[in-house]
Amino acid sequence: MTLTTRPRGTNDVGPGDIELWHKLEEKIRQVCAAYGYSELRTPMFEHTELFQRGIGEATDIVEKEMYTFVDRGERSLTLRPEGTAPAVRAYLENNLGAGALPVKLYYYGPMFRYERPQAGRYRQFTQFGLEVLGSSDPLLDVEAILLPLELYKACGLSGFQVEINSIGCPKCRPSYRQELVEYFEPHVDRLCSSCRSRLHRNPLRLLDCKVESCQEVLAGAPQIGRHLCPECSAHFAQVLAYLDALGVDYKLNHRLVRGFDYYTKTVFEVTSAELGAQNAIGAGGRYDGLVEELGGKPTPAVGFAVGVERLLLALQGQDKFQAEPAAPHVYLVHFGGESKLRAAQVAYFLRGQGLWAELDYLERSIKAQMKAANRLGSRYVAIFGEEELGRNSIVLRNMRDGQEQEINLQDLEQLAKILGECGK
Repeated sequence: MTLTTRPRGTNDVGPGDIELWHKLEEKIRQVCAAYGYSELRTPMFEHTELFQRGIGEATDIVEKEMYTFVDRGERSLTLRPEGTAPAVRAYLENNLGAGALPVKLYYYGPMFRYERPQAGRYRQFTQFGLEVLGSSDPLLDVEAILLPLELYKACGLSGFQVEINSIGCPKCRPSYRQELVEYFEPHVDRLCSSCRSRLHRNPLRLLDCKVESCQEVLAGAPQIGRHLCPECSAHFAQVLAYLDALGVDYKLNHRLVRGFDYYTKTVFEVTSAELGAQNAIGAGGRYDGLVEELGGKPTPAVGFAVGVERLLLALQGQDKFQAEPAAPHVYLVHFGGESKLRAAQVAYFLRGQGLWAELDYLERSIKAQMKAANRLGSRYVAIFGEEELGRNSIVLRNMRDGQEQEINLQDLEQLAKILGECGK
């Protein structure tokens, strides 16, 4: 290990890349505002039991992937591996349900999972998600699909696919679970070790296994459709009817389940051909029992989450989402000494007006400063020449067309106006 190497599964986002992140973050804020969502920010670590009870102890995340530690007060804490359980905890702790319903929340921030790093998938990754609490309306299931689709479209992404299923509720799932156990038991020797350990604890998780031998067994596994209770069947039918009425293309996937135990009824996933085998760019579903599981009163809810790195990877694969490189409004060219002091004063004023003013800190020659302005893409240079300063003025040169004009330093508002217009 060296001090100049970042931990495995983490990433640096610096100049040249961060502009793309900023552009995506602004798109997220715009789309969420259009749908009436408010931002929620939760701690990056929570009590471990929140995820054990919320996500489920028989899930990959809880069993294998959580970053858990004991603090100085002997409390078990976990870096958040997902955003829904913390959002529900915040909903309960801050009594958000006391106001107007439904409560619409979105979050954006780092999550942590100890898994094998690969393209677009890190141990510290960024997740954008939304949660709607307080209504069982199937239209909210659909809106949880529509909002990310609007985001993808706003970013220029095409070629994505919505897959959807219903996994029932605690009333109708037991009979399906039993049928799955009866189906898989004769094939137990062909299942991977994870599936064998979950067969009787959580047989639905077997449907999500990607191991080839398990996939072969899955081919003949029973589907949940005929086990759905009247309430779940009606709910799912209404979800599909809304999708049809709104012209949303989707694919029924009877084997689609989610990796968390809290899901009920509708589950869905959005995939992109740009990402190969690991093609998911977002997923979600309804979780009507989670609020009660975490100590609240029965409260229906639905949500969605997308890994930002994977979404950016898909966008970059289509080369349709680009950010304009940031550039100074003006580069202040000085000769050192008194001219540098005057340049610093002007820079301070312009920055106070929200304008990017850059100047030389390396005592370079005028020629080198002009080259630096060019490299940065500065639209203007302001030259603090000795003769001009004697008249209390500077020369402002447009780097696009070479035109120059003299600006009186007593009229910095005029300078700010000219520079402000160049960014429009």
